[in-house]
Amino acid sequence: MATAVRRNTAKQKVKKQKNFQWAGVNKQGQKVKGSMPAENADAVKTVLRKQGITPKTVNAELFSFAGAKKPIKPVDIAVFLRQLAIMMKSGVPLVQSFDIIGRGNENPSMSDLVLQIKQDVESGSPFADALRVHHKHFDELVCDLVHAGEQSGTLEQMLDRIATYKEKAEALKSKIKKAMMYPAAVVTVAIGVTAILLIYVVPMFADLFQSAGADLPAFTQMVVDMSDSAREYWYVYLGIIIATVFAYKYLNTNSPQFRAFKDRLLLKFPIFGPIVKKAAVARYSRTLATTFAAGVPLVDALDSAAGASGNVVYKNAILKIKEDVTSGLQINTAMISTGVFPNMVNQMVAIGEESGAVDTMLAKVADIYEGEVDDAVDGISSLIEPFVIVFLGTVVGGLVVAMYLPLFKIGEAF
Repeated sequence: MATAVRRNTAKQKVKKQKNFQWAGVNKQGQKVKGSMPAENADAVKTVLRKQGITPKTVNAELFSFAGAKKPIKPVDIAVFLRQLAIMMKSGVPLVQSFDIIGRGNENPSMSDLVLQIKQDVESGSPFADALRVHHKHFDELVCDLVHAGEQSGTLEQMLDRIATYKEKAEALKSKIKKAMMYPAAVVTVAIGVTAILLIYVVPMFADLFQSAGADLPAFTQMVVDMSDSAREYWYVYLGIIIATVFAYKYLNTNSPQFRAFKDRLLLKFPIFGPIVKKAAVARYSRTLATTFAAGVPLVDALDSAAGASGNVVYKNAILKIKEDVTSGLQINTAMISTGVFPNMVNQMVAIGEESGAVDTMLAKVADIYEGEVDDAVDGISSLIEPFVIVFLGTVVGGLVVAMYLPLFKIGEAF
């Protein structure tokens, strides 16, 4: 209940906020400046005065120009948490650690973020609450674990666990992206080459055939018709592609039904489906292991694991596990009833429950499946390469053959 209240309070705190750029003078008379999310300029001034800073200017950021600042990526957050864990383990005070990391960061956006967190902590906010303000970069799992560390006096050890969790999660994401990037790049190149051939190369051959007065084979005529259509209606096709991309992004962001359909479809893909399944199991196991080791109650831990699974099928299954566990079932029995977890995972969790070492067993499961994802990604290039060659040969080679068929026919006429 306390966790739910804390989460709701954090959501209310960040509701309808926007970023403000401010400049002022601190107690030492030095000019300082920075940026801060808040509901309005008065809220910014209030926070600054509490920090001993006399505000001079407070302006809302109206525009965000691409390239003006590097965006903050999840890997930046993982590095920040690791640096913080190392510094606290070395005996550096928390606020001083913020200052060292913030001022030494090469990414200005990340530097601003760290210094904002420092200011909030200096003004009396708990570290977890300072992170909750920046909910875009720090999810509820991280904030809850930091809160647990602060309450139990084990923040140093907790930061080390969180940093390890984030590093493993980002490494897994990177592997999945690597698996998807190769075929996506090939398809993009194939579309680009096809477009160039249809718009620029095919018309030259078509003019040659027309001047020769030869009847075109059906295949060649089809390619010429495609070329004419591409040249005349290129803006329509380009508009369709752009609209499709924007529609996908919009639906993926705003439609739970579309995301559910996409996730279910992805699991059925012959090559990528098994990788996605193993990645979901690895995320579930790693998240649950981390929260278990931190002493988070099982029901809250399952909530976090559901959100971190990355696939709606596994998210729904984990939420079903949560309901079953709440009603009194053992976690391994609840996992078996979902039918989405491999037998080995179910058995290892059962052993962990019997021995009282569920977190250790889940960590081993996560290591195993992260390794399998790594191996699958490494081997995916050799699996896909023959299909890529056939695809490129069919598309590009087919266009070339279509252009040379009439030349053979003209040669036979002479």
